Amino acid sequence: MSWGLLAVAGLVVACGGLLQGLIGFGLALIAVPLLALLDPALVPVPVLVIACAHAMMSLAREFGHVDWRGVGWAMLGRLPGTAVGIWIVNALDPRSFGIVVGAAVLACVLLSITSWRPHPTPPSLVTAGVASGSFGTATSIGGPMVALLYQNQAGPQVRATLAAFFVLGSGASLAGLGATGNVTAHQLWSGVLLIPFLVAGFLLSGPLRTRLDGNGMRTPTLVVSGASAVVLIVRSVLS
Repeated sequence: MSWGLLAVAGLVVACGGLLQGLIGFGLALIAVPLLALLDPALVPVPVLVIACAHAMMSLAREFGHVDWRGVGWAMLGRLPGTAVGIWIVNALDPRSFGIVVGAAVLACVLLSITSWRPHPTPPSLVTAGVASGSFGTATSIGGPMVALLYQNQAGPQVRATLAAFFVLGSGASLAGLGATGNVTAHQLWSGVLLIPFLVAGFLLSGPLRTRLDGNGMRTPTLVVSGASAVVLIVRSVLS
């Protein structure tokens, strides 16, 4: 990775780390489309590396707020979803898949704006876990599916629960991709080089996150999810 590419990619990762530190997800939503434009090799493995690193820091910061029951149900779906994601990486057209993913997330957002009020029940968590495992493994974007279920919860619980889910889920995705020959040393090293930028964004989120805690997470969750869906669809159509 050249110094110029590292600097630009690092800025993208820092912004994503700041956003995820504030609302619990969003790192991949910012990083994936932009890093893919800079260098396609930066997706999905390097993004999964930095996502796992960010999740570990977030989990350490707000460990006591984790909804472990919800994490367990979501992981029950994440594991088979990971297998689907690996199949997607090896078999499907990325352009078509990006359109489907974006449309699915956008549909969830539109339903939430109108009348749908999802809750983190066992069936919905397992379903979201399958979708997150599939999309997260193939594109590194797996947060919105689970985050939408927690949109009406308090900030600390959203961030901590998603962090716990991302630690386990990102690890499962990396292990699955590695076992099927889809991970290289160069990709892992690229992810490691971006971690200092990630830490900078995460630390900046610390003093800012309390401003969101009292007002719930529904609005920022829907805004970020909707914007990411539109970006993903446009990028896929134009690619």
